[in-house]
Amino acid sequence: MQGGQVAVEGSVLRLASVLTPSKPKFFPSLTKVVGTLGPNSRSVEVIEACLEAGMSVARFDFSWLDENYHQETLDNLRVAVKNVKRLCAVMLDTMGPALQVCNKSGNPIEMMAGNHVTITPDVTREPSAEILPVNYSGLANAVIKGDTIFVGQYLFTGIETTSIWLEVLETRGKDILCLVKNSATLLGSIFTMHASQVHIDLPTLTDVDRQAISNWGSRNKVDFISLSYTRHVEDVRELRAFIKAQNLHETQIFAKVETVEGLRHFDEILEEADGIILSRGNLGIDLPPEKVFLFQKSAIHRCNMIGKPAIITRVVDSMTANLRPTRAEATDVANAVLDGADGILLGPETLRGMYPIEAIKTVGRICAEAEVVCNQSLQFKRVAKHVGEPMSHAESVASSAVHTATKVKAAMIIVFTSSGGAARLIAKYRPSVPVFAVVIPRLSTNSLKWTFTGSSQATSGGSSEESGLKLALNHGKTMGLLKPNDQVVVFQKIGDSSVVKIVVFQDQLYS
Repeated sequence: MQGGQVAVEGSVLRLASVLTPSKPKFFPSLTKVVGTLGPNSRSVEVIEACLEAGMSVARFDFSWLDENYHQETLDNLRVAVKNVKRLCAVMLDTMGPALQVCNKSGNPIEMMAGNHVTITPDVTREPSAEILPVNYSGLANAVIKGDTIFVGQYLFTGIETTSIWLEVLETRGKDILCLVKNSATLLGSIFTMHASQVHIDLPTLTDVDRQAISNWGSRNKVDFISLSYTRHVEDVRELRAFIKAQNLHETQIFAKVETVEGLRHFDEILEEADGIILSRGNLGIDLPPEKVFLFQKSAIHRCNMIGKPAIITRVVDSMTANLRPTRAEATDVANAVLDGADGILLGPETLRGMYPIEAIKTVGRICAEAEVVCNQSLQFKRVAKHVGEPMSHAESVASSAVHTATKVKAAMIIVFTSSGGAARLIAKYRPSVPVFAVVIPRLSTNSLKWTFTGSSQATSGGSSEESGLKLALNHGKTMGLLKPNDQVVVFQKIGDSSVVKIVVFQDQLYS
């Protein structure tokens, strides 16, 4: 297990530097912020503010509401993106084998510690303090006396007043009699249920998920699919084959690891997936509290070593109802960045929370501050050591690009790529500067359109790499990342070889 370290050694970080007002080097931060869009964050105006606050990926949670609702939200996102001129990727989050209690009336349910409640698969029953109907008929066969079941809008982490902890007393046919361990008020129209370390005999990719992907996902050409409750490598392979059949060849799969079952197969899942989401909401229940940080550090390290993005969840739960995170939450976000996390996913904080914009802004600022002291050179050495020698040509040139950028104190790295693979390979070596990917579409004609990440104004006519370079440099200037005489490292392919060169930005030459 390895974790990130701050760039300063020992305790030499002076108090004066802590008291100095924050001046993030980059905005948005290099660490990506994923925001879940929902009731409190789906209007054009709020989405615009979220984008300007630093959101770079919008997550659509298909465990609730229908395609029409999410389409309206996505349409608003597109308007907002155009208005504020910031790119934002789209992530479809599958429902998976999630257990849910549907509270159609929406009335709050008061649960008292010491009382008994029955979990039943009879979904025609109305939820109450005495009965909780769940959408799974096999739960009674999966649990035993003494097992723990959690129910609530946010589960039993962070927002304890809306989650209950149940202990299984006995099963009666398909029903389960439980003891309520804490007093709480169940709120909302849907309650999530999680049976700790219990195998749920349902497919990871459900029929509901297939329909959402084939209809909504295909129509909107989503950038990412978050595969909820990934438990085995076969889950990822099944989704990969399915999305290829839907002509979603560019869509990446992020395996959402949120159970001990998924943890046991983590290395195989990581090898097959494009990225990992460490879903600490369910993992924080499945694992003893003292083991959560061990898994997080170990999992992030594994992702870093092979160059696949790691995203963590459930970081500022308290901001669902408060303007500021707790001290522990603020430290948690920073430590995740120092460990090597590539992204932070906000769920209830932006979905139903009262302060979605402030949550994104706060997390982004913490990430940016942590990036200032993150020891990227140490991470570079760890990755290079893990890759070993002799390196492949691609690994050698990518690592050289990052090493060169560090040595010449470059302001940014520009990568010419057709698939994004070159940019991801460079990112694997943890550069401390932004990476701009100039995308060369695979076209059969001689007329090319250049695109790159970072702006909604992402196309410009051109027929040579010079035009793509000019486009990227000008965008870097408009974002405040480049000034005259700054050095830029350029990674490009010439023939069958990849090369690295240094360009000095001259405003008059690239305007």
